[in-house]
Amino acid sequence: MEIILLKDVENLGFTDDIVSVKNGYGRNYLIPQGYAILATPSAKKVLAEKLKQRAFKEKHIVEEAQKLAEKLKALQIKIPAKVGAGDKLFGSINNQNLAEVLAKEGFDIDKKFIQVIGGNVKRIGKYNAKVRLHRDVIVDLDFEVTPIRDEKAIAEAKAKAAAEAKRAEAAAAAAEKAEGEATAETETAE
Repeated sequence: MEIILLKDVENLGFTDDIVSVKNGYGRNYLIPQGYAILATPSAKKVLAEKLKQRAFKEKHIVEEAQKLAEKLKALQIKIPAKVGAGDKLFGSINNQNLAEVLAKEGFDIDKKFIQVIGGNVKRIGKYNAKVRLHRDVIVDLDFEVTPIRDEKAIAEAKAKAAAEAKRAEAAAAAAEKAEGEATAETETAE
């Protein structure tokens, strides 16, 4: 079955593409959800005219996307994250976090157009993501996950460790004292 896509569909195609799909997928999912229409001869003619009129506008959109891509490539992105033992993160960094950082930098890019290579990031280091600005413009974006050390938590951990050491030292001293008294009592008893 041939259909014309009305919206971008992941792993299938982009808006206004004519694609072949299995009958059930087209009839039961794509068409009822509003993602596609049947590719009848009249629908194909309407699409051809629409694409012809949009070609000039498309050229301008691609040029703007390429300018934005150059700005993104020049950007140094560092995502601060809380770190546990070693270099392992509390939680993970994904496309949502990257979209938020880009928004703070002034780039309004939807998270669904960002794909972190290798899935969610769970350790500090340098990583790569693909950002789709247009169907013809995809940018490789490098970013770095840097550690945030919670100073208050570190201070509490040090204080707790010092308190444990004092308790252990006091317990050892008490045991030594008790042992000394027991030895003295046995000597006096003899």
